[in-house]
Amino acid sequence: MFSLSEENYLKAIFHLETAYKGGVSTNALAEEMQTKASSVTDMVKRLSDKELVNYKKYQGVKLSDAGKDAAIEVIRKHRLWEVFLVDKLNFNWDEVHEVAEQLEHIKSEKLTNELDKFLEYPKRDPHGDPIPDAQGNFAVANRALLSDLKKGETGICVGVKDSSAEFLQYLDKNKISLGKEIKVLEKEDFDQSMIIKMDRNELMISNLISANLFIKTT
Repeated sequence: MFSLSEENYLKAIFHLETAYKGGVSTNALAEEMQTKASSVTDMVKRLSDKELVNYKKYQGVKLSDAGKDAAIEVIRKHRLWEVFLVDKLNFNWDEVHEVAEQLEHIKSEKLTNELDKFLEYPKRDPHGDPIPDAQGNFAVANRALLSDLKKGETGICVGVKDSSAEFLQYLDKNKISLGKEIKVLEKEDFDQSMIIKMDRNELMISNLISANLFIKTT
């Protein structure tokens, strides 16, 4: 049994390992958790004592197999609760993250499995992120960033890299949603900003926006 704080750290390490493809530095973890490096060091020692992480100086922190399993279980619960909140309780996709952060720490394995069954085993959450199954397997994500597309290329929006409320509200305001077909009409060499077309509408977006939208090319 792990504490809420331990689960949050395991989840953060999992995401950072995935992003950086290697050991996670204590500074990167401190930034992710918005805390002091000394607090991270204390937690890493605690997780290491429980054999949930492996830590080597200058090589960073890596999850052990047990730590990875625990992190994936928290992520599974978080994403299932997001689906429940959007599909069954009519939350908007920009409202669910903080609520799911609380619900993800419920310990009942039966509740998680029954929730998965009730939702008919969804593969992705409202932001397009894959939901691991009961064995911890993720659906394969065949996607790229909109920022990688060239002029004239088209793709379907299948996810967001940034799931902050502010970014999701920006997307809602500009009618950018999952399942929307996006065509790159123009792309500036100077700053990588784009003019895109959705339905019959054209929109100029910055590289910051395009680098946070996942696309499945068509």
